Amino acid sequence: MFSPEGPRLRELAVQALSSVERGYDLLAPKFDHTPFRTPDSVLDATTAALRRTGPFDAGLDLCCGTGAGIDVLRQVCREGVTGVDFSAGMLSVARERVRPPGPPVGWVRADARALPFGPVFDLVVSFGAFGHFLPRELPGLFARVHSVLRPGGRLVFPVVAPPRPGSPTYGMLLGFDAVMRVRNAVWRPPFVMYYRTFRFGDVGRELTRAGFRVEFQALPEFGRRRDGSPKVRLVVAARAEA
Repeated sequence: MFSPEGPRLRELAVQALSSVERGYDLLAPKFDHTPFRTPDSVLDATTAALRRTGPFDAGLDLCCGTGAGIDVLRQVCREGVTGVDFSAGMLSVARERVRPPGPPVGWVRADARALPFGPVFDLVVSFGAFGHFLPRELPGLFARVHSVLRPGGRLVFPVVAPPRPGSPTYGMLLGFDAVMRVRNAVWRPPFVMYYRTFRFGDVGRELTRAGFRVEFQALPEFGRRRDGSPKVRLVVAARAEA
């Protein structure tokens, strides 16, 4: 599951008993060698989809981590891109990465629920971050993202189709969430990381309530399930024009 360069079991245990922020500070130097990093295949497919509708001017990577999404933005944005994360450790690793030529990059340490920007972005992307937000936090989070987008701007992120009940993957995710709930019931500070709380219906409803026009686009690179539904979708939430 982890490469030899990744964290050891003891390191993961220490991370899991920390706060989310402190846990990622500790994990940051080895994060890119874990399964938690968004796969390049998903990043590349998202880039291809954005190229079909871009280019864009200013872009924001929400909860940027070590900056994998920044490389997506730099391929589709012309003026500049910004990465925002509340983990100083993750931002430190992101700053040190060697990147190909492209628009300038800025880094901001901030909580995604309190973004320190006005409406200055045309595109916001996020990869694998929403499991760190409880369902009750989504309305405020999406409203804040809406407020930093210019009219016509878009929030875009990929979502993998949920595993079928009874499948091995479903059982694994169910078990992981159960362990995290028990951990958070008996240990402080909490570590919010759940895989089964971010559902299509809830996401679409909350984005619409925040003022977005929402589309779910299939990413053809990943094919379809037996019932014909896409294995991976791209959520495209557009702020209304002026």
